[in-house]
Amino acid sequence: MKNIYIILLLVLFGQLVQAQQEGLQTQFMYNKLAFNPAYAGSYASPVITAVNRSQWIGIEGAPTTQAVSYCQPMLSNHFGLGINLVRNVITINRTLTAELSYAYKMPLPRGYLGIGIQASMRHFKQDWNDSRIITSQPSSVDVALPNGVQGKVLPNFGAGIFYTAPRWYAGFSLPRLVDNNIDFSLLGNAKSREAQHFNMMVGAAFALSETIDIVPQTQFRYVKNAPPDMDINVMVDVRRKFLGGMTYRIGGDKNGLGESIDIMAGAYATKNLMFMLSYDIGLTRLASFQNGSIEATLRWIINPPEGSVITNPNRPDLPTGGRGSFYYF
Repeated sequence: MKNIYIILLLVLFGQLVQAQQEGLQTQFMYNKLAFNPAYAGSYASPVITAVNRSQWIGIEGAPTTQAVSYCQPMLSNHFGLGINLVRNVITINRTLTAELSYAYKMPLPRGYLGIGIQASMRHFKQDWNDSRIITSQPSSVDVALPNGVQGKVLPNFGAGIFYTAPRWYAGFSLPRLVDNNIDFSLLGNAKSREAQHFNMMVGAAFALSETIDIVPQTQFRYVKNAPPDMDINVMVDVRRKFLGGMTYRIGGDKNGLGESIDIMAGAYATKNLMFMLSYDIGLTRLASFQNGSIEATLRWIINPPEGSVITNPNRPDLPTGGRGSFYYF
């Protein structure tokens, strides 16, 4: 029962301050559309991605995330379309999000600049009838607490930019521009609102040989009145068949060690299907209550580039040839 008290305390505290409200994904580099609408159409082929994440294993009511996304280039790669569906659950809270993204691709001397917009619809639900909740008096006595099952549907909008070059990329986005009221308190003073999340991603690929690439990538996340959060990742790509790497996530509590160290490994089962598994080792004081976090990603690439010689379908004038000249992120 102590576990549910810990999580409920975090949930109720979150009603009083603005903090990180979006679900984490350790394998953000394989589902960029979830963080930036301008990524839509940046990959050479249509891509379907599915993610399942279980955070803080061993703590009852800890966060879980399931996500499915689809994106593709359109009209000779001048436009991109993306769809993202996400389900987040933490204790008595459940959030369902549907996002539609559109990106316009602007040619630049060494790559493409994507300018993206996003429309989203989000359903918030809290179940105060959950049998795990134990109160000293009926919740109906305290008007600060909702009663029964509460829910609301809210629209929102976002925007971003995403630049792709033969061997690197960079992106910035604000996926939630409207600070919707998400408070279920009967007092009606709206202390909890959707916060604006600033996301930045940067990555590059360095060819060690014709068969091995080193791919460092980072994601920076910031919300007003919350500590900055950042993932620093390095992956090794062998023959575009085997993948492995590590991530260090800063943030966490006051112990100064950061939030976690994440180990990742995956492979291309076929030229179309990639599978990735990661395990987060917690570094905060919460680590003594939980057994880490596990995340799995499946990525289906429709009509991937053929053969070992990779060219750039977006820009025929850019360098083409072997693996050392172009890398698909």
